[in-house]
Amino acid sequence: MHEELSSPELAKLQFLHRVQLQDLERTERWIGVELARLRELAARRPLPEEPGLVLSYLRKGGHPVPDSVHVGNCRLAAKHVKRLTEEQARRTIAVDGIPACEICRPDADLGILG
Repeated sequence: MHEELSSPELAKLQFLHRVQLQDLERTERWIGVELARLRELAARRPLPEEPGLVLSYLRKGGHPVPDSVHVGNCRLAAKHVKRLTEEQARRTIAVDGIPACEICRPDADLGILG
């Protein structure tokens, strides 16, 4: 004969165990929903732009004056900059005579060595 072991304390612990399993399952569902939301946001987020090229301006006599060409993330670029295409940057350095930054060397990236 097999006797069932039982007590009020065991019944309470078994009930608590079931409740905790349900809470764990619910928490795992919430985690899954949040991960799916984050993946969806990441898929929609555009890729970061390349640093690009910029023309750095300094203020002289209250007017902006072109100073130098930089790779977009160069810390030596002035506070005021204008984004340039590669062709515009080549023209600015080669034709307009605006110097390329000697640190970030956009001229080397553009194939202008001097």
